[in-house]
Amino acid sequence: MQIGIPTETVANENRVAATPETVKKLVQAGHQVVIERGAGLKAAYIDSAYEQAGAVISADAYNGSQIILKVRAPVGDEIKKLPAQSIVVAMFDPHRNPDLDQFAAQQVSAFALELLPRTLSRAQNMDVLSSQANLAGYKSVLLAAAEYQRMFPMLMTAAGTVKPARVVIMGVGVAGLQAIATAKRLGAVVEATDLRPTARDQVESLGGKWLDVPMSEEEKQRAADAAKNGYGWTPGEQYIQDQAAIVDKAVSNADIVITTALLPGRAAPRLIKASTVAKMKPGSIILDMAVESGGNVEGSRNGENVMTDNGVKILGIPNIPSTLSTEASALYSRNVFNFIETLFDSEKKLALNLDEEIQKALLITHNGQVLLKRG
Repeated sequence: MQIGIPTETVANENRVAATPETVKKLVQAGHQVVIERGAGLKAAYIDSAYEQAGAVISADAYNGSQIILKVRAPVGDEIKKLPAQSIVVAMFDPHRNPDLDQFAAQQVSAFALELLPRTLSRAQNMDVLSSQANLAGYKSVLLAAAEYQRMFPMLMTAAGTVKPARVVIMGVGVAGLQAIATAKRLGAVVEATDLRPTARDQVESLGGKWLDVPMSEEEKQRAADAAKNGYGWTPGEQYIQDQAAIVDKAVSNADIVITTALLPGRAAPRLIKASTVAKMKPGSIILDMAVESGGNVEGSRNGENVMTDNGVKILGIPNIPSTLSTEASALYSRNVFNFIETLFDSEKKLALNLDEEIQKALLITHNGQVLLKRG
């Protein structure tokens, strides 16, 4: 089949959906790969490298392509370029994407990679959320450190002792854990919190201090049952109040705070109120990784750095993985390649199977219909 790799058109998107490494694998599998001229340039993948891997460089990667691979879902005129009955694999932000009806009208089979069932062990090598969050957690610490006007590690000098930075990580998923590890490597004192008490062991294994919240025996049992059965724990009102008080104290004393909490299909939860920011020291840094989804921090603004009246800088940097575009593209393209392989049978023929667990979970438009449950 012909597989097209267009240039990303969303502002500040520097990643590309295929690298010479994955192009070579696609060509070896019998596909023709068409790369739009310059598609990988912002990620340091030049056209000649794609040609050496067996790709064709073209001014139009959509024309004649039965499968389109992208990082961000097509928008605007891109959607009109999609051939009827074509397959599009990308990150669609499906619950907030206003264009799903257009994809359906275009008779496009759209696969949203964010919907991958992350509990399936065989799907781990397709997990774009994890691969990109890992990079985002690492880079978020570097971005915060670049804005911080002091050092991270403790330093003994003839002029006196430099105290280590105090870093608080809120949300201990993939991004949060990588942020903890990176901040520790830079020499900071790290504290972390999460609504999942089971995250404590992971935090402490990386050298971070867990912001402990007292739990009743009933809450401990509910949390344990939730972890065992693979679903989220809903804390009681008292636990939420106790955690808020502990977090308020830790954030107020922090030099750097990084928030990572996201809710699929919903606005990001508000973790830090303006009243807490007002207690922080001048020169403190907050990086809101959820700023594109509404933000974890009251006062953060997407794409802007906000300086508060008390001298706290709130960084609203969107799409952090794109700032590591070479590595982010390499990991993303491997995730995509691993998923693409599931679309073909043992004879390398296209075999869309709406009953297959992974395909069914990711397919959001097909045969003129929007399959994603919205509302």
